Amino acid sequence: MIVIKAEVKGEPDIPPSNRVFEYHDESDEEIFFGSVRIIKEKLSKKLRLNTNETLTLYCGYVVDQLRAHKSTSTIEKSRPIIFSENVMIGVPETLRTISFEVILDNIPKKKLTLKGPILLSSHSMAVDRIKN
Repeated sequence: MIVIKAEVKGEPDIPPSNRVFEYHDESDEEIFFGSVRIIKEKLSKKLRLNTNETLTLYCGYVVDQLRAHKSTSTIEKSRPIIFSENVMIGVPETLRTISFEVILDNIPKKKLTLKGPILLSSHSMAVDRIKN
């Protein structure tokens, strides 16, 4: 069983949004992890991810790490690296902070937060400096 409540905070002037992922049996989980595999394949083909795909990818990461019995602090520190070039325009601004509340199998509820989950590359930062 997987139940994930994700709160996404983006730009300061936009209210946070919430998304719930619920997978109650093995066949539901297969669909979820199949989606994660498809998203990873998309990344390997150098295609850009949208907000929902990026959020799903991070949910898959959190579930994998919790099932591997990693601590929440370890998960928060060693998240997968996704650069702004891997996502569509607006996604880094939309996903500035992702807070997860996870109920997984027999593991007690876990809460963790990923801050700045999408890294700006040096190219992106140079463009920002030129604009300003």
